[in-house]
Amino acid sequence: MSENETKKQSKATLGAHNGMPGNAKNRIRSVDEAIDDEAYIELRSDNRLVMRHAIALNLDAFKAATDDFELRPEKNYPALQAVLPPFLSVIVPNLNGKQHLPDLFAALAGQTFTDYEVILADDGSTDGSVEFIEANYPDVRVLVNRRPLGFVANCNAAADAATGRILVLLNNDTEPDPAWLEKLALAICAHPDAAIVASKMRLFDQRDTLHTAGDMLGADGIPRNRGVWEADTGQFDALTTVFSGCGGGSAYRRDVWQSLGGFDPDFWMYVEDVDFAFRARLQGHEVIYAPDAVVYHKIGGSGGDTLASYYVGRNTIWNIVKNMPGGLLIKHLPAILAAQVKIAADALANIQGEAAQARLRGQLDGLLGIPKMLGKRQQIQNRRQVNDSAIERLLM
Repeated sequence: MSENETKKQSKATLGAHNGMPGNAKNRIRSVDEAIDDEAYIELRSDNRLVMRHAIALNLDAFKAATDDFELRPEKNYPALQAVLPPFLSVIVPNLNGKQHLPDLFAALAGQTFTDYEVILADDGSTDGSVEFIEANYPDVRVLVNRRPLGFVANCNAAADAATGRILVLLNNDTEPDPAWLEKLALAICAHPDAAIVASKMRLFDQRDTLHTAGDMLGADGIPRNRGVWEADTGQFDALTTVFSGCGGGSAYRRDVWQSLGGFDPDFWMYVEDVDFAFRARLQGHEVIYAPDAVVYHKIGGSGGDTLASYYVGRNTIWNIVKNMPGGLLIKHLPAILAAQVKIAADALANIQGEAAQARLRGQLDGLLGIPKMLGKRQQIQNRRQVNDSAIERLLM
């Protein structure tokens, strides 16, 4: 298809709505007039080049073999027959989350922007999740891992199978606002150089309360949710730069994702999104927060307190060791050590609790894993494109 034909096709489909992607011939997108047609068309057309580039690179991290997934019943996925791949690939990692899926997929079906595909990345559920999606949402692409991979590797495998120009990760225990994808697309088109676009995440059961308005990183190495537990009164309604986006509801440029190797599978779950953003930042990429892209999150719906305590404790240490530039590591070492001592002291004060015990185990395993992380650090720092001051400006 020529560039002019692509433009004609693009403009002809603006302004309509078709719910969950269905027949490829009728796939349409609805976006605000603020989207610049030329920017959108350029990003859509670039997708062909990105896909060819991925094949040419033949990256080990992005070679999902056919035997990685369970064979599903033969289906003719209409979304895969489009002349152009979809603009967005929405990836929903899932493990026994069937109770959350009706809310989530009903919300996805009602999106005002429809140039997207949906992938359910199932990590071996036994609760009927896969059967529910295949029975009720036949256009959703279902990938079932033959063996449990863990949250991070599950996301990576699904990202490999995705066809969109932009990867959108969405937790299974969420409900996106009807205009969520539209607002993400607006932000992406307005800022095509941004590697990550973070959503505004509110609590599912307290819809005027924030979970995160983009994530920040302290000079002490502790990740923080901006605005967490605050009433949303408009104080975070400006599009701005943040350090990272929550992996439960953020968009990622596919080319950057591939160049960085996706999430680090050693992290398994938690802090993997901060680690990815840190690596992107070290390469000079931007991360922005789109306040109108709203997602409601059921806190703890997809991971328990004990698991979170362990992996956050461990992975926070690994993130610092891997990514913090040497000059900043030396400068802020007192604050980093003080933060870790405080975490350990708080855990010891509550040592009877399982979460406290898990946090201490996480810190210990974080220390034991430092030699392996130092090997990764060398590669990351050798590829760094920005100086220390560019990173320090981003730290709290």
